[in-house]
Amino acid sequence: MNDKTKKGDMGSMPPTLNEQQEQAARFREGTALVIAVPGSGKTLTMTQRIVYLVQQQGVAPERILGLTFTRGAARAMRERLAPRLQAQAERVWLSTIHSFCHSLLRQEGELYAILQGREQIQLLRDILQAHRYSGLSLGMVMQEISLAKNHLLSVEEYQVLHAGDPVMRQVAEVFAAYERQKQQKLYLDFDDLLLSVHTLLAENPDIRQRYRERYPHLLVDEFQDTNPAQMEVLKLLCSSSPESSLWVCGDDWQSIYAFNGASLGNLLHFEEIFPGARKFILHQNYRSTPQILAVCQNLIRHNRKKIEKILTTDNPEGEGVIVLECLSEEDEALQIGREIQDLVDRQGYDHQDIAVLYRAHFQSRTLEEHFSQAKIPYHIENGQNFYQRREIQGLLDYLRVIHNPDSPAGQESLPRILNVPNRYVGRKFVRELEAHAQEQSLPLYAALKSIPISIPYLRKSLQQFVLLIESLRDDADDLTPVELIRALRECLDYDRWVSEDEIPRPDDGRIANLNQLELAAARFDDLGEFLKHTETFQDESLGHDEKGVQLMTIHKSKGLEFPVVFVVGLVEGILPTKRGDLEEERRIGFVGISRAMRLLYLSYSHTYLGQKAAKSVFLEEMLPSPSSSQPSSKAKEATHHAV
Repeated sequence: MNDKTKKGDMGSMPPTLNEQQEQAARFREGTALVIAVPGSGKTLTMTQRIVYLVQQQGVAPERILGLTFTRGAARAMRERLAPRLQAQAERVWLSTIHSFCHSLLRQEGELYAILQGREQIQLLRDILQAHRYSGLSLGMVMQEISLAKNHLLSVEEYQVLHAGDPVMRQVAEVFAAYERQKQQKLYLDFDDLLLSVHTLLAENPDIRQRYRERYPHLLVDEFQDTNPAQMEVLKLLCSSSPESSLWVCGDDWQSIYAFNGASLGNLLHFEEIFPGARKFILHQNYRSTPQILAVCQNLIRHNRKKIEKILTTDNPEGEGVIVLECLSEEDEALQIGREIQDLVDRQGYDHQDIAVLYRAHFQSRTLEEHFSQAKIPYHIENGQNFYQRREIQGLLDYLRVIHNPDSPAGQESLPRILNVPNRYVGRKFVRELEAHAQEQSLPLYAALKSIPISIPYLRKSLQQFVLLIESLRDDADDLTPVELIRALRECLDYDRWVSEDEIPRPDDGRIANLNQLELAAARFDDLGEFLKHTETFQDESLGHDEKGVQLMTIHKSKGLEFPVVFVVGLVEGILPTKRGDLEEERRIGFVGISRAMRLLYLSYSHTYLGQKAAKSVFLEEMLPSPSSSQPSSKAKEATHHAV
């Protein structure tokens, strides 16, 4: 069924604009807020607006600035402009707001290097170590600094705000040291790009006016994902000229990035921030069946903080939404696999027409295992398969060494775990160890036990390492694989190491992955058999079949569409999560189910993560009338409802 469009909003769009789209695209001067429900053609409408400005209003393409949420979205919009504007399409400035700010600073002669990735992490890690703040996790500190900047808080303001909290005072000290070191090295991080442009435009009226005149027509996509700093930059760029316009497009129902600093209030209060703004609502959905839209509407109506709108469609009636009631995660994966095989074998769908969406990465483990065993091709969007994730590989390497350090797998794994957790073992020592093993004709582990080590701290840490391995090897015959994993997690303080938290949170994604590894190991009594099982997933091509079933988190699925969608793990504590804001969690659920074009499956199980689980409240909200559920005999292990 290759003719079915899986990605983007344009697959089922009509060649001409509907009345609401036309009005939004042809808006002239002033400020416009366009609310676009899922599948309503917002990208088409934004593209047509640019075409209208150039071809009907005579606006020079280079005087239009279009800001998108991702580089991919900017690329896609330019591709859609090209057939209409030809060479003029290249003259329209389309980019992310960070990319635009980066370019603006360069044009204004600002000299700096971008601090990102490993360099940024290492700088913060060095500061934490220098301050001896072992109770602060690197991830939490990075998030706090980013959120502060996204809310335009200076170091001094942050210090005052958190003066009464001892932990946050420590974060403030790290924040201050981080800013000092960046300034000394002429670094800016990504959040600084926004702050620097905001300061430049706010404090220099001439520069501000120059950019207002250069880009009198400003368009912003995915406006619900903007943060306060971005909003302030946009306000500074807005021209008061009668021949200028600010045109923003978004959907409050799809605001799911609060953890990154996005402010839903930017959209909800837009008409207060910009008095006189015109509002257009694109409520016509071209993607989904009426049955799917009814479930979407049922769910989102329970949110209080929202703009009211009604999802409508002219699409033909479709099949009822299907609910899979499962005994466990394994049963859930089994039932989903059966449904997929039926969809492909009997109903004419291709594997790539199907997406399985989940709230968190750890949920992919049971799906991957079953799909691999059932020979169902799959692709993990921008991710690694479960057994290749860093925290999983570390424990598996330990288990291979414990099982047989002299085997090829043990020999390969040993160098990787010498510094897991950190024992300050460098590459130089590993090379010396390999040379010693070769000279003495010894296996690597035996060479480790005999190599002379002159550095006291290194000798002590590696002696402790060998004692741990020997102890667990002695007990290996009496311990099950899951007991060995638990022993390693405890002896190594492994959870704290992978999470970088003094007290690891149970809902940390990496901790959840370790718990999933234990659940997988619990099915085996013999370590060798368990390792043999995990080896079937070591092939790096697994999870990378572009024509396979698409596995991804709901956040990754935003902006995409698929003929068939499974939203899995609808249990309390997963969706919604325990720590999440309920309305944000509901919007996440809404984004997941609104990806479906023709068929929507919802699944839950009575146990999750080895514990009893309660069905998500969202299922009750989506399907409020029990009498509308018709049980089917399609699945013997559990109830299978068509709604």
